Amino acid sequence: MTTGYAVDWPRTTPALASGMLRATPEDFIVTEVLTIPLTGSGEHVWLKVRKRGWNTDRVAQQLARAADVPRRDVSYAGLKDRHAITTQWFSVQLPGRDAPPWAETLPPEIEILESVRHGRKLQTGALAGNSFDIVLRECSGDRDALARRAQEISAQGVPNYFGEQRFGHNGANVERAQAMFAGKFNTRDRHLRGIYLSAARAFLFNQVLAQRVRQVNWNQGLEGETFVLHGSHSFFTADSIDDTLVARLKGGDIHTSGPLWGRGEPPARGRARAMEDEIAALHSDLAQGLDAAGLRQERRALRLLPEELALQWLDASTLRVAFRLPAGCYATTLLRELVDYRSSGPMADGG
Repeated sequence: MTTGYAVDWPRTTPALASGMLRATPEDFIVTEVLTIPLTGSGEHVWLKVRKRGWNTDRVAQQLARAADVPRRDVSYAGLKDRHAITTQWFSVQLPGRDAPPWAETLPPEIEILESVRHGRKLQTGALAGNSFDIVLRECSGDRDALARRAQEISAQGVPNYFGEQRFGHNGANVERAQAMFAGKFNTRDRHLRGIYLSAARAFLFNQVLAQRVRQVNWNQGLEGETFVLHGSHSFFTADSIDDTLVARLKGGDIHTSGPLWGRGEPPARGRARAMEDEIAALHSDLAQGLDAAGLRQERRALRLLPEELALQWLDASTLRVAFRLPAGCYATTLLRELVDYRSSGPMADGG
């Protein structure tokens, strides 16, 4: 079944190759980058976990069971893909208790690499980013053109879409959010409710970004643009665009931004605000539902600048793509600007 929320967002240029993604979990390796200094003491045990074929929330359930604590006492910074080999941190609240013998109680696909005590739990989003090492198989395309495109992406970035993982199969998560807002569906599961609300926000953001990609101004400041500072949640609004802002935008110090919809007045003005209001009016059920849900207005960069992007042909039809992304950004968002990929395995939310 398809819904009105199953959308193929526009690219900036046609894909230059085709290939198979996730032929095996070993073809999609994700490593969480965490920069929090751990003290070695405290009531929370922080665990560096390598997992294969498990989604993040199920690993959290396994850790809670092994430690004999409620699921709410286990935290993580972000969701990671299931059909992959991923390394990420968890924290387990164990005040006055020794940690259990993890290896004796966990499935072999869940491996504890480090265990360190700390005074606070791991908060959602508290990571610097993620490193990706991805192999595309049955790959064909113009190698020289791909290399040039990778250089362009490193310098100019790509549209910072939320990945298709956020929306569920054929946009089902957004459809559930719409039903919740209309009073036709409800859930007491806070985790699921959060997924549906996040999907609705992501859909509106992607619609704004898609419109700006079509108009070829997604990485250009408009009148009334709200800019976000690189690597920060801070933002400011500019009524006009001067040479200083153009230089800062070109240098990657600031980025154009789009709305993460919620309660309150959007900060954008002028032409930029008019475009955002147009999208909100087209999907008023989602915009009004997010307002009523109490989420506050936030901003997200329209541009994604990867770090250390590198391509390597392992053989005539196998392409390795390695790069690092900020927290909350999606590997598939970058890949789709290079390769028209087909996936042989399911995907989960990025973190």
